[in-house]
Amino acid sequence: MKLLIHQVTKGLTRLSDYLIAFGPFGLFAVALLDSTFVPLPSSVDALMILLTTAHPRMMILYASLATAGSAIGCVILYCISRRAGSRALKKFSPAKQQRVKELIERYDVLSVLVASLMPPPFPFKLFVVTAGVFRFSLTRFTFAIIVGRLFRFLLEGYLAIRYGAQAKQVLAQYYPWIGLGLALLIIAFFLTRNLLKKRSKATVEESLETGN
Repeated sequence: MKLLIHQVTKGLTRLSDYLIAFGPFGLFAVALLDSTFVPLPSSVDALMILLTTAHPRMMILYASLATAGSAIGCVILYCISRRAGSRALKKFSPAKQQRVKELIERYDVLSVLVASLMPPPFPFKLFVVTAGVFRFSLTRFTFAIIVGRLFRFLLEGYLAIRYGAQAKQVLAQYYPWIGLGLALLIIAFFLTRNLLKKRSKATVEESLETGN
């Protein structure tokens, strides 16, 4: 088993090195594969920072390609999970399955958006698979992935331009807090909006009942 894992890891490393040689198109390919079932040793984040450090003016292009690759990969995994049904969730514990299902049912697109912002080791793929298995709206799912991933890659590009080779260390140190802070702001915004909607609806109903 250890020999098999070593061979698989070695093969993935070679694939990563091969794709990196293609620059922006390699970034797209790494993002796509990493978002499906193939976790590559050279992460999308590291490659995004590396390319942007070398060519700062192309940062927007890199972020767009990384977002597109990641979104397409997530959609592929979503569709496979939707077709496979509950079998796609076998490798996840029942407790985690239930928790993520409840989050998606309760918070809808917000849960997927927040999950897409969180850094590893957050179980992002569990959200993707769960969304597919329980047939969450593909349109809303794709929108959440694009928004979350685009923010993440643009932030990485900004850090690469500002800090150069140190951007990876800065990202590792501060991104978990940035991602968590942004997630909390998004949650607060949606909760406030829903509360205002409920109050407005209650006011209208009260006015109708009193005849005003």
